[in-house]
Amino acid sequence: MSENTQRAAYYRGDKTFSVELRPAEAPGLDEVAVRIGYCGICGTDLHVYHGNMDARVGFSRIIGHEMSGTVEALGEQVRGFTIGQKVVVRPLDHCGECPACKAGHKHICHNLKFLGLDTDGAMQEVWNVPAHTLHPLPDELQLDHAALIEPLAVACHDVQRAEVAAGENVLVIGGGPIGLLVALVAREAGGNVVISEINDIRLAYAGKLGFNTIDPKSQDPVHVVNEMTNGKGADVVFEVSGSQPGVDLMTAAAAARARIVMVAIHAKKPEVDMFQFFWRELELLGARVYQPEDYDEAIRLLTEGVVDCASFITDIRPLEQIQSAFEALTTNPEAIKSMIRISKESDA
Repeated sequence: MSENTQRAAYYRGDKTFSVELRPAEAPGLDEVAVRIGYCGICGTDLHVYHGNMDARVGFSRIIGHEMSGTVEALGEQVRGFTIGQKVVVRPLDHCGECPACKAGHKHICHNLKFLGLDTDGAMQEVWNVPAHTLHPLPDELQLDHAALIEPLAVACHDVQRAEVAAGENVLVIGGGPIGLLVALVAREAGGNVVISEINDIRLAYAGKLGFNTIDPKSQDPVHVVNEMTNGKGADVVFEVSGSQPGVDLMTAAAAARARIVMVAIHAKKPEVDMFQFFWRELELLGARVYQPEDYDEAIRLLTEGVVDCASFITDIRPLEQIQSAFEALTTNPEAIKSMIRISKESDA
């Protein structure tokens, strides 16, 4: 490998990745070249792997967005960053002209480009990104831990949308990586959090984190929530399971005037009990990605140790093993967060 080439993992369709050399390119005038340390595998990446997003990503896409790295080079017009500085990328590129952007909601831009899906992403040694997407990191933060900031920012945005207040009863439906992070952030906000999850290993992990849990396989979740809240129900419900049973539970377990936050992306339109919205004056809130302040909050929480990164990150593999990493993740019920180490010199 010469100085003019770098390794990158391309999605080639049919559950296949190919690690190849590609030409190294200098950053544009308003871009920063980031040497990628680590990149997490998220649920959206798994959707790509399973071929569910072929029409969007094609068959020569470098995916990945849950990343951390260091500044490698600066475009001529970029100010405020230094070579070697630790950073993360908020992988959203907005148009600035649509009604959402003009209203101050750039994260839900009508023409939003999600870096790593609509453009090439972080599963490459050096990634050129718009400077406005960068967030600086504290020097003491490990790069593998810092790759959790993107999903943690999702959770921060979800909890902010719900306006969780101290003392409120919070039900998180789904104890996967995002559900667990939502639970941690909601607890940090003062909520009394319970997690409903069908995976025994994730239930056990949630218990180790100090959460009350519900196993719908052997318990009636509505009955448990009502018992825990003296018949009131949950003040805030996060639907993170992406399942029809989860949607059924979100209305059945909700308190009067509860706020329900739809976090999960559902593969098909779920059936929603609209009568409960009338009967208990419920609110349904959408929550998509994050805003800059959610990233800032995620960095603060991670730096303060709200997430037990050592246990949350269940395995790290080198870029050359990306194929086996995706294959293993689809069959491993014990995995919480799997990561790819991109650059060989990344810190631990």
